[in-house]
Amino acid sequence: MIRVLLADDEELVRTGLRMILETEPDITVVGDAVNGTDAIDQVRSASPDVVLMDIRMPTMDGLEATRRICAGVNGPRVVVLTTFDLDEHVYAALAAGASGFLLKDAPSTQLVHAIRVAAAGDALLAPSVTRRLIARFTDEPVLARVELPADLTPRETEVLALLAEGLSNAEIADRLFVGEATIKTHVARVLAKLGVRDRVQAVVLAYRSGLVR
Repeated sequence: MIRVLLADDEELVRTGLRMILETEPDITVVGDAVNGTDAIDQVRSASPDVVLMDIRMPTMDGLEATRRICAGVNGPRVVVLTTFDLDEHVYAALAAGASGFLLKDAPSTQLVHAIRVAAAGDALLAPSVTRRLIARFTDEPVLARVELPADLTPRETEVLALLAEGLSNAEIADRLFVGEATIKTHVARVLAKLGVRDRVQAVVLAYRSGLVR
């Protein structure tokens, strides 16, 4: 069972999300927080697998809450909820460790899919929006250019570049004419060498390193 915590200062939003999620047999809502401080407290007490995190909240916003939650060891995955596809704060949420983001007007099927993907340890990459978003935040002067690990093989570097295009494992396998299981192994090695938790963080580093633009 996937345990989900809802963090949003709007009661109607939390109620709507709860109604959608509680119809799913493999998802249970273990709490709803009204701000970032509340979310951090409930992460400690309710031990969710996934936090759906709004950005703009009083007391402590979702950005700072995401940073603190993701800094913990074996903490939950955070999926950011936002009203705008280029919210000026979402890029920082991804840099803080969020495993992707979702628009609040996304279909319920996409919401459920995002939770399952995050709970499985992967990340939600909506290519058309995420590529623009990551490209924007990697242009921010406050974020220094990073170097990729020297032990990345040419094939792993190629896989990383394709991840940054928003391709799935199956799509990368088709592009490189290999089996999907082989790509899954390459992706796992890339994440390990980069020292990141999921695909979103890997894509962030791919842009910040200049591998892709």
